[in-house]
Amino acid sequence: MKKILLILLLSTSLFAQKKPLDYVNPLIGSAPSTTPSAKKHSEAGSELKGQVVPMIGVPQGLTTWTPQTRATEQKCIPPYYYNDGKIQGFRASHWMNGSCVQDYGTMTLMPQVGKVEINPEKRAEAYSRKTEIVRPDLYQVDLQNSGINVAMTALCRSGFFKIKYPNQQENYLIIEPNSDEGVGFVQIFPERKEIVGYNPVHRIYQGWGQPAGFSGYFVIQFDSDISDFGTWLKNEIIPKQTIAQGKAVGENVGAYVRFASKVVNVRIGTSFTSIEGARKNLKAEISHWNFDLVKQSAANQWNMALGKIQVKGSDNDKTLFYSALYHAKLTPRVFSDFDGKYPQFAGGKTIETAKGFTYYEDYNLWDTYRAVHPLHTILEPKRTADMMQSLIVKAEQGGWLPIFPCWNQYTAAMIGDHAISVIGDAYIKGIKGFDIEKGYRYMRKNAFEPNPDAKSYEQGQGRRALSSYLKYHYIPLEDSVWQAFHKREQVSRTLEYAYDDFVLGKVAEKIGKKADAEILAQRAQNYKNVIDPQTGWARVRYADGSWIAKFDPFAQRSSFITEGSPAQYTFYVPQDIQGLIAQVGGKERFIQKLDTLFEQGYYWHGNEPNNQIAYLYPYAGQAEKTQKWLRKIIREEYDTSAGGMSGNEDGGQMSSWLVFSMMGFYPVCPGNPSYTLGSPMFDEVKIQTPSGKFFTIKTYNQSDNHPMIDRMKLNGKPFSAIEITHQELLKGGLLEVWMK
Repeated sequence: MKKILLILLLSTSLFAQKKPLDYVNPLIGSAPSTTPSAKKHSEAGSELKGQVVPMIGVPQGLTTWTPQTRATEQKCIPPYYYNDGKIQGFRASHWMNGSCVQDYGTMTLMPQVGKVEINPEKRAEAYSRKTEIVRPDLYQVDLQNSGINVAMTALCRSGFFKIKYPNQQENYLIIEPNSDEGVGFVQIFPERKEIVGYNPVHRIYQGWGQPAGFSGYFVIQFDSDISDFGTWLKNEIIPKQTIAQGKAVGENVGAYVRFASKVVNVRIGTSFTSIEGARKNLKAEISHWNFDLVKQSAANQWNMALGKIQVKGSDNDKTLFYSALYHAKLTPRVFSDFDGKYPQFAGGKTIETAKGFTYYEDYNLWDTYRAVHPLHTILEPKRTADMMQSLIVKAEQGGWLPIFPCWNQYTAAMIGDHAISVIGDAYIKGIKGFDIEKGYRYMRKNAFEPNPDAKSYEQGQGRRALSSYLKYHYIPLEDSVWQAFHKREQVSRTLEYAYDDFVLGKVAEKIGKKADAEILAQRAQNYKNVIDPQTGWARVRYADGSWIAKFDPFAQRSSFITEGSPAQYTFYVPQDIQGLIAQVGGKERFIQKLDTLFEQGYYWHGNEPNNQIAYLYPYAGQAEKTQKWLRKIIREEYDTSAGGMSGNEDGGQMSSWLVFSMMGFYPVCPGNPSYTLGSPMFDEVKIQTPSGKFFTIKTYNQSDNHPMIDRMKLNGKPFSAIEITHQELLKGGLLEVWMK
């Protein structure tokens, strides 16, 4: 009898054991930041916000679903803000999470009772956070005014809603393509219990306001009969009308349907190719009416993705960690249909088919090359290969490797040339499954050939200010970059191009392009041309070589620096840290400058060029300061509240930094296949490698009061290096760390 009871107790314990998904809080980052550095350094209103929305779906989903509190698709306005008290509807979203860009190709639906209200602000309903459920696989809420309960879940290209009305009379559902340009389309098929439509996508940054060449298409199907229906155009509701087409700004369109049923199931297919593509995607992913089956499938996908890293620690730290890992797995998004079809890059003139790979889009490359993509190289080599092949295909279709590809178009939204970094990093780490020979041709073109065509250059094709960079080996103050969103920032551009050239040089070396490798190795030293050895700070200079006279290294904004200070950007030389130490005057001066940044509050964690700075102390012999500051940054700049993220999330970068740092290492220089050791925050971390082996980090005596490393062993042998290689991770093993 005792044995039976023991077995039952063990079974109950195992059954109740939390899975990684259970720790995720999708609301982290959806409210204005409460962290110290964000409050001090943020300038634009959006910089103080995480810009995160609770995205319901699956990892890297083509469409994710979110409650909507803001009706627009305008730049820098996400569809959801935590502090908004009312829900306007539920959106099929393509928001780049944590960004300051635009949502696009979206559609919103909203259940109502009594009458149809099309104005988003007037129809908005209060809701109770006490009964609200927010998980990556499920959003469920009670709308307080109407008494309607809404539950939604989703897969990669499709969504599923279960709507429970309070009674069986006057139950409506409105459907709205969210076209700010007023060119949405919707059509009702009452006999088929179906609504279809689309929302044309428009560009921002390069070609602002121009059509992007494709739309967000949707097919909505119901399990209940439609008892009444109609559409609206502008603000006029037209009963019994089945089609509405907007043709100009202000011509908002939508549809409504009425049900006699108290419970209505809704399934929705989405696509970027056509209505028929959306229908095929829906049939491929959800061909039934079982809500729980869809939710379970979404949950399984999340647990599989998140479970590749297993951690032992406090529940609070697990929530921080797995929420961050969730945020790191949202973009780039799948962009191709279930059958591989997708609109051609840079115009959508034809429908292409991805053969042997999945086509991805929406790369926040200025942010995500730092840690998001390196994290994928460890956990998701197949996805990584497909993402790299997608970049190469974009270059082939558009003629140039894109700088910051979003909404399937070229943009010059941010600086740098970091598609080179992510492709190079993946190749150097041994990722297979993409065409590196073709990729190298386009990477080289970006780095060596200024675009002579003014029109295509203005549209975002070609490296910005490359002629000056090649001529002077830096970009002088006189050379503004009017054909970009950031129009100056010459020092930051120089530093980032020197890094990109380093990575490209490593690729050239590996594939046998010796002459290119030698040239690029020299160009990787161009950082020295914008770091003044006398002051030891990054500083802009003129074309004649003279330094700018009026200069404050701690100015929160300088025209020649991207979103930060010269002091912060001084430490952006990941490819040659020892050379940087010499350039600023040696180890002692280097440490003094780092200390000044941290001790006097000049470090800004919420801006990506700062992200590697805390990891630089070991290269000057003071690893313990890295360990001290990392623990402090994590505890001060992150928490589990809605405001617990230090500024914009930027496509998962801030979260990926946290994932790496809580594990105990970070990719200071993507393209160099190694990771700098920090201060592990879990008693145990188990990373599942692509081969199925585990790399385990066991930490003894770790706590916030014991953040320093005393000694280490790697596979039972004493280990004192400041880095661990990518290959050491992949082959599995045990790193033991004793803290003090």
